[in-house]
Amino acid sequence: MRPDTPADHTTEAERLLRTAGQYPEDREPLLLRAAAHLELAGERERATALYDELLAAPAPANPLLIRSLKASNLWEYGHEAEARAIITGVRRARPEEPAPWEIVAETLEAHDELEEAEATFTEAAGMLVPAAAEDISYALQSLLSSRHRVRRMLALPHDSWDTLADRLHTAEVPLDELHDPKRLWSLGSSDPAELRAEITRLRSELGSYRTALSRPFPVAVLHWPEPELDELLAAYPELEAEYPTYRAHLTDIEASLRELAQSGTPNLGIVPATVPSYEAFAASESSTPANPALLPQYATTLAARGRASTWPPLRTAPCWCGSPLTYGECHRAE
Repeated sequence: MRPDTPADHTTEAERLLRTAGQYPEDREPLLLRAAAHLELAGERERATALYDELLAAPAPANPLLIRSLKASNLWEYGHEAEARAIITGVRRARPEEPAPWEIVAETLEAHDELEEAEATFTEAAGMLVPAAAEDISYALQSLLSSRHRVRRMLALPHDSWDTLADRLHTAEVPLDELHDPKRLWSLGSSDPAELRAEITRLRSELGSYRTALSRPFPVAVLHWPEPELDELLAAYPELEAEYPTYRAHLTDIEASLRELAQSGTPNLGIVPATVPSYEAFAASESSTPANPALLPQYATTLAARGRASTWPPLRTAPCWCGSPLTYGECHRAE
């Protein structure tokens, strides 16, 4: 069940903080999620303290992401000048990932700085969007969609990136309709047909938001690297029915994920497994590692700790299996 009330969010934040203490190697993603829950609970000063703690750590993995989240949070509770300074710094740093760009642009948008938001989105698109549409990641699709929304609010004509955002959008309601500024008028309409149409649009939009919110919790499939799988089966031969050979294991991963994708399941991922980690998980569950029912639970736990990588990778990215080939040359070509 997702947290719903401020108290629920505080409880979830405390749980994540305890988990970060248990798994220091996953501290950054866990503290980022804890900070998000504290923001939703209205505990914005505590959230800022977590962002500062992460930035003070030696070599944070995603410093620009942390700074952009901190800026968004600061502006929400009256620290506009500091937030603006951080946003300027993030833009000057020219992040190589879409998330910091999108966060600072949406912060500007949320405070009616639409022209600056559009300029930020456009700068990011010019730097990050590849020429081939098939190489556009989920994060870049989200950035293009958000840029489309701001440009509609500014009544700007469609350009090539807006057209691309339209083409990549797969929901039932088109982006032009979702992002129509006149939609607000229909909420005050007394015409049942207009209200029903708006409800349909809102449901489509909510579906997109739910997908985005679920990003830290992918439906994850375990990948045992070959040495780890050999060690696992030597120690627990009862699991040979699950993993008859390493090649079959790799084939099953790709086939399972493709089947899930074809069924409409969003947000798929792969998590690397190790025998020591799995044994520790089994002990925490008061069970034996030979129990195959533990395997999906182990995958979910690793994903919740931020260990999952998104599937499918880009065609030109390294294949998830660890081969020297790109995904397009390796498992995508099967």
